[in-house]
Amino acid sequence: MTELAEYKTDNRIAYITLNRPEKRNALNPELVKSLTNLFLKAGNDEEVKVVVLKAAGEVFSAGADLEYLQTLQNNSSQDNLEDTVALKNLFYSIYTLPKLVIAQVEGHAIAGGCGLAAVCDIVFAVPEAKFGYTEVKIGFVPALVACFLVRKLGEGRVRELLLSGELIDAVKASDYGLINFVTDKISISSQVRTYAERAAAGVSGNSLSITKQLIQSAQNLSLEESLEEAVRLNVKTRSSADCKKGIASFLGKKKLEW
Repeated sequence: MTELAEYKTDNRIAYITLNRPEKRNALNPELVKSLTNLFLKAGNDEEVKVVVLKAAGEVFSAGADLEYLQTLQNNSSQDNLEDTVALKNLFYSIYTLPKLVIAQVEGHAIAGGCGLAAVCDIVFAVPEAKFGYTEVKIGFVPALVACFLVRKLGEGRVRELLLSGELIDAVKASDYGLINFVTDKISISSQVRTYAERAAAGVSGNSLSITKQLIQSAQNLSLEESLEEAVRLNVKTRSSADCKKGIASFLGKKKLEW
């Protein structure tokens, strides 16, 4: 039986691949569960420093599975609650993963599929890719992703994207801050790999994890509270093995690889 999501590692990079190309990598409960498990696996793998999320086929992800959407009409409130919590857990797992997460988007990323890309730390995309949240066009709401997007883009851009339901191209998505890099189809894999390998070799895994915590606390806490958290994490980092190693290498003018 074909796996809905595949996992492989190479040179301290975990590659997680959506593998439903015949369904445009649409999200259903099974795929959501599989992706969540694989991200947790990568997060706990001490040999992995960077995670790359990509997709098989020509579409990154078309959002919710149409067959699954049909079943929603008959779901109980409990069914809908469990399903929504599962998707929330996936997004949250990616967003808070103590590793660098890169999305490699080689096709359209729509609705929940766009949400998947948006919660990654860095997004590479081909020029042909379209991005958007079309939920309002089918009487639905982009509830979960709104929580992350407001933090990433600011309220003005989020209102524009979520209330219109319109798709935008990769260049505009880059201008908005939704994605980071636009690169052609031929070179995107090599550019993502180079970026990931450079991060794996050049960045302290402990510092990366703590910096992600700092970014999250700066947005979620008041200024006073986030400064207190920054003090705590600063003190914690100074006594870490990575910090001692990094300072010793810097003072000794020795090349350092993590």
